Amino acid sequence: MSVPNETKAAVTVAEMARMCGLSRSRFYQLIGTAFPEPERHPETGRPIYTEELQQVCIEVRRRNCGIDGKPILFYARRLGSAPIRPKPSKPKLEAKRGDVMALIEGLNALGLTTATAAQVQRVTEELYPQGLAGIDQGEALRAVFLHLKRKNSGDNVEK
Repeated sequence: MSVPNETKAAVTVAEMARMCGLSRSRFYQLIGTAFPEPERHPETGRPIYTEELQQVCIEVRRRNCGIDGKPILFYARRLGSAPIRPKPSKPKLEAKRGDVMALIEGLNALGLTTATAAQVQRVTEELYPQGLAGIDQGEALRAVFLHLKRKNSGDNVEK
């Protein structure tokens, strides 16, 4: 673990924990035994670490020996673990739910009863990437109907 040698005039407890490579909660657990108590800002009373205290904390982390003289073991960060990836976001719906439902009703009236909301949504986004605003509903219904009929026609299945 490489600990930065840069110190500032004063840092917060959270920043001191980051400088030591520890979580804020673990750092708070070790204050008073392994790490020194922070000083208080005279005007705000906020806990801060001065440059001298920062050097002490960095030295404790480097040597694995607390200010109480007892050895302290720190877990090393896992090197082989995969980085945390955010959950993939759901695709944003271009067409409004009401537009899709109106199109499905129109398709059902035209005899296309197998169309699902997901299919209609996909076709609508493909045909109208900027959305259905300003598009005549009859024209949109016609385009979606023809697109779905072309996709599901018997001569397309085996190609």
